[in-house]
Amino acid sequence: MNELQRKKFFLTVGLISLLCTLTVAAGEPFRPIEGEFPSLEQAHSYRGELVFVDHANRRGSIRIDGGGRFRFASPSPFAMLPYGIVRYRGAPADLRDIPLGTLLYVKAFLPPDPHVSSVPVLPADNRLKKLGYAGTGVAPAENHVLLLEDDLSHNLRLGLKWELTEINVTAKGSTLTATRRTVNGSDAVDGSETFSFDAATRIWRGRELLELTDMIRNQTWPASGQKVLDRQEVHLGISWKPTPGAIFTRFHIVDIWLDGISLTRATRRQSEKHKDFIHGRWMPAKVDAVEYGKFGNAKVTATLFGGMDESLYADFKNGSGAMMAASENTLKHWASGTAGTAQMASKGVLTMVQRKKDNTSIGSSGIQVTLETDLVTEGFRPGRIVRIRPNNWPLVEVPRNEYLHDGRNTINDRFPTPDIFPKYR
Repeated sequence: MNELQRKKFFLTVGLISLLCTLTVAAGEPFRPIEGEFPSLEQAHSYRGELVFVDHANRRGSIRIDGGGRFRFASPSPFAMLPYGIVRYRGAPADLRDIPLGTLLYVKAFLPPDPHVSSVPVLPADNRLKKLGYAGTGVAPAENHVLLLEDDLSHNLRLGLKWELTEINVTAKGSTLTATRRTVNGSDAVDGSETFSFDAATRIWRGRELLELTDMIRNQTWPASGQKVLDRQEVHLGISWKPTPGAIFTRFHIVDIWLDGISLTRATRRQSEKHKDFIHGRWMPAKVDAVEYGKFGNAKVTATLFGGMDESLYADFKNGSGAMMAASENTLKHWASGTAGTAQMASKGVLTMVQRKKDNTSIGSSGIQVTLETDLVTEGFRPGRIVRIRPNNWPLVEVPRNEYLHDGRNTINDRFPTPDIFPKYR
């Protein structure tokens, strides 16, 4: 994704998000309709620390910030919707890319179908309940995620930045105070916030990776004591760790990007990593329609999911060869016996690639493709999930934990059931 495309993506998603913030706060919990892409303005918003990941099944747990004593909040399970988007360091990502402890911002819904939810189904009003010292909203029923993003991605999407105002270096624990503002610097989004940092905090400047000792050596930061930083503009990578001094909630800085060069390099590295991942796992999509022919022939039309690098979508071209394989809501491939994804996939030609003009959901790319194949399979039905691979992508086999055995796995044993999570009732 080039700089112009990235800005357009952030602007579009940011405008949608800003329009809905107040509405959602007072609105009713929303349950998406299966087979449809929900809009971002209908989602419930919260943030918290990533504490558990089951990447193969696209789910995990987050310790949610409920305004109380953060350490008292029990991890709350979440599941990515099949079209749910993960962003890390300003680029597309997979759950496996995000370190545990990272502060994440969440846009989520009630489960589309509670009967097949891979995480506990909670009462719809659970976000209104106060759970002791942890505070309110730490176990919302909206645990099916449309958008999951770290602080850097969150700020880039909404056109925000941090301004450092003060540093305090002490032997017992150093802190940085910052204010989040709009990019033009005219408005403060929140009040000032104080973060902890330490000798392990990574400081990125241009092509350099600096440490605290480097900042002290060149007298940018003091060896001890306080210093006013005069609203230095930065982007932050934020996590959480226990804080001394009976402080209920204080987040921790793990990365600081001091300039545009360092930020661009971080985003590009993550983008390249995710492109390689999608090349191997194939592009996920939702089947829109199937036009059946004779003797197994069919034309399968599907909408590619959103949130990917634009170069991945560019590989889908009219007249090019492609493969399509059945998947399911966790985006796991279907397989049979020892046969892997490539052996079970249907081969064909893309006879249509078009971008819809009325696309309003970030879960959809707005790109619709039609594959004409002579071997249609059971998994290719309207509303079902598939994965598609243009023939110019490398052909690799995914590990066993990332596909399902057709005929061997039932709804109860295809992956560990929600019983591994507490009920939070």
